[in-house]
Amino acid sequence: MPASPSPSPFDIARRDGASGPLSGVRVLDLSAYIAGPYGCTLLADQGAEVIKVEPPAGDNLRKYPSTLEAESRAFLGVNRSKRGVVLDLKQPDQRAVLMRLVREADVLVHNFRPGVPARLGIDFDSLQRLNPRLVYCAVTGYGETGPLRDKAGYDQVLQTMTGMCAMQGKPGGAPEILYGSVVDYYAAALVAAGVSSALYERERSGEGQYVGVSLLRSALTMQSARMIWAEGEPEAVGRDMRSGGVTGIHPTADGWLYISANTPHFWQALCEKTGLPELAADPRYDTVRKRAAHSDELLARLHAALAARSALEWEALFGEDVPCAAARKVEDMFEHPQVQAGEMIASLPHPVLGSYRGITRPIVFGRTPGPHPFAAPVFDQDTASVLARVAEDGATP
Repeated sequence: MPASPSPSPFDIARRDGASGPLSGVRVLDLSAYIAGPYGCTLLADQGAEVIKVEPPAGDNLRKYPSTLEAESRAFLGVNRSKRGVVLDLKQPDQRAVLMRLVREADVLVHNFRPGVPARLGIDFDSLQRLNPRLVYCAVTGYGETGPLRDKAGYDQVLQTMTGMCAMQGKPGGAPEILYGSVVDYYAAALVAAGVSSALYERERSGEGQYVGVSLLRSALTMQSARMIWAEGEPEAVGRDMRSGGVTGIHPTADGWLYISANTPHFWQALCEKTGLPELAADPRYDTVRKRAAHSDELLARLHAALAARSALEWEALFGEDVPCAAARKVEDMFEHPQVQAGEMIASLPHPVLGSYRGITRPIVFGRTPGPHPFAAPVFDQDTASVLARVAEDGATP
């Protein structure tokens, strides 16, 4: 039997923190990169015990470029509040350990290509026979069927494929990537929502089920307002939701300022606070469409007025009357008073870094806030403690 392990961060967090709406739920996270792992982190935020199972080479996200010498910034951000276990699923004895974990698990999440689970003996049908109550979530690039089902899927590949980049680029210009893995993170939200819904349904039926999330579905769902094609419409129709004209990012005396002035109230407030009240009274500009049509003449006057103050000064002056934001660096958000007031950032002890600050608790629950978050696991951190529990359990796969 393995040596007695040190207390797991999960056990400490559960002992010292409040229960969450998913307390008592056990999740096996076999996924890598962002979509699956962050979906499991969202479940952990809500109180689930998440065991991250990595191959001997580790999650590929650990190897991504990072200015942190000893750790990957991306891995830390995506994998908080999990136990970390290493298993080589190509080895029968270690696959047997996974099967023992599956017996007592509520959820399993992976992002293998569709043909891989069957080769490893961990496909939905096999695991459902082992544990009929298991909620089995598969994250794929393109879905479970179709000509691209076995193709590797990545965030920016799907952005490019689904028109997001073409829409993001300027008219007549080159397509532009949206940096920040927006498709992955939205897919992660779908993972958490789909798994939670399946767990809720299991309370009625007593049975688990297959939950499928793909980056393709994520990328298209993010564009639901664009993915409308009415009967009889030509192919080339206006699908851009940007209102143009005044709404957008503008230069100031110091820095850039985003302004949204689509409603009559906000348009009038913008004109008054920038010293251009005559524009609000001009019938040529009294609708969003009219302002977009006359954007060149309007922007010339607006930019001249905005040059009188900095972006931060305009932000303060506009207050609640004009929706706006000065363009900030992400580093500025760590100390932003609104972020601080919402307790969105926590300092997490880490065995290598000492500690690091990161975003936590993306959802607020009043009665069941969930356990204290803790740092993403270092490689192989909890293998001994989990294997000890499996050995004590004495179950056979």
